[in-house]
Amino acid sequence: MGAADVVPGVSGGTLALLLGIYDRLVGQVAHLSTAAGLLLRGRLRTALGMVGRAEWGFLVPLAVGIGVAIVGLVEVVRWLIDEQPVGLSAAFFGLVALTVVTTRVQVGQWRVGLVAVFVVVAVAVFFLLGVRAGSVSDPAGLVIVGAGALAICAMILPGISGAFVLLLLGLYDPITEAVSERDFGTVLLFGLGAVIGLGLFSRLLARLLDRWRDAMIAVLMGLMAGSLRVLWPWPVGDADSGGFGNAELGAPLASDLVVAVIAAGVAALVAVGLHRVGTRHETA
Repeated sequence: MGAADVVPGVSGGTLALLLGIYDRLVGQVAHLSTAAGLLLRGRLRTALGMVGRAEWGFLVPLAVGIGVAIVGLVEVVRWLIDEQPVGLSAAFFGLVALTVVTTRVQVGQWRVGLVAVFVVVAVAVFFLLGVRAGSVSDPAGLVIVGAGALAICAMILPGISGAFVLLLLGLYDPITEAVSERDFGTVLLFGLGAVIGLGLFSRLLARLLDRWRDAMIAVLMGLMAGSLRVLWPWPVGDADSGGFGNAELGAPLASDLVVAVIAAGVAALVAVGLHRVGTRHETA
């Protein structure tokens, strides 16, 4: 999940959905958010009781893995974006596309209304991701906090990439550079915004999944399908930018086609393997 979150256009939530831990993750984050709200209202004993009932054996390894991957892979991903953009974007294109296909089985019964929800969300996200702001230099602290809140909400939603939200806001470069250069002030501000955004959004998402699960799965599938625009390996105007940072779609280049097809195919096979692991875990 951490590796996916570093790549613009890919969400860690996509991997959570693929592995079958998405509902559990959202539920646990919402649980801790509720505990934090009780603590702020002075209900210490009730809050501590809720904290004690959280699934720490699930949350701690997951958080450590995400954090280690983000810190350890941010430079690798930045290098791949610069040097191997077509292969990288094609690989994640294949992974996300396969996730859309495998997720369809989580809907109890597909009806016309659910298909319409999927299509509308996919088309809306497809066009929305065609907009991007220029890069912002030296952003203000409040802007960094707000970016953290928006990016974390995107991270927990399959298909909507927190990294690409930062690109849309023009904040991808300053935030990733802060992580790479160990600028702890910027990282802490971004983390504060992430905590605030995650706490508020997770409870809403958990409630929606509980009450209207099939409709929400259709929405999540639409988010993933629409986000494939960002991962198209051949944008217009810059053959070296791959599917990252430029969502204007162009025709495939013959010189890159074999590499892209192989990368997408291998990633799709990996996605099938991850899905099977997740399915076995759910039934165990």
